[in-house]
Amino acid sequence: MTSEKRAARTVFPALSLPVLAGGTRDISKPKDGLEWMLVLVYRGKHCPLCTTYLQQLNSTLPDLNAQGVDVVAVSADSRDRALAQMADVDPKFDVAYGLTIPQMQEMGLYISSPRNGMDVEAPFAEPGLFVLDNAGVLQIVDISNVPFARPDLAWIAKGIGFRRGPMKDAPVNGTYA
Repeated sequence: MTSEKRAARTVFPALSLPVLAGGTRDISKPKDGLEWMLVLVYRGKHCPLCTTYLQQLNSTLPDLNAQGVDVVAVSADSRDRALAQMADVDPKFDVAYGLTIPQMQEMGLYISSPRNGMDVEAPFAEPGLFVLDNAGVLQIVDISNVPFARPDLAWIAKGIGFRRGPMKDAPVNGTYA
């Protein structure tokens, strides 16, 4: 299943999801006094590459937070599956779960169906990374249809610093009309 891809310089949708820490949160809004938002969509418990990527996110988190960037990781997994995977990640960021197919489509993600031999219960989102500014406008968009094509998180942190610093008044890349 495919969906219309999210364009840079558009407003990210307000999506409310449950988080493992309890309650729900709008994944488009930073919290704790932070100004920007990084939303990282991962495939779910069945994906060992996702576990490694989320562990790398833990390592990059101090750099992101120091730049005023809040982080949330999101999947379509159930709470139990997300908890099981996060036991190997020990996340220092919020983890949201229960992403629905309409929400995946609204985010512009690639969606895969369960396949034989995989530990998957339902359709799931392929990887996505979205960086939103303080107005909720997409500054960085990376959507993939495979788990092994993802941006380097250290470079994302450096790019956000560049975007928020010397390039803060420049137009968003990829928006030529």
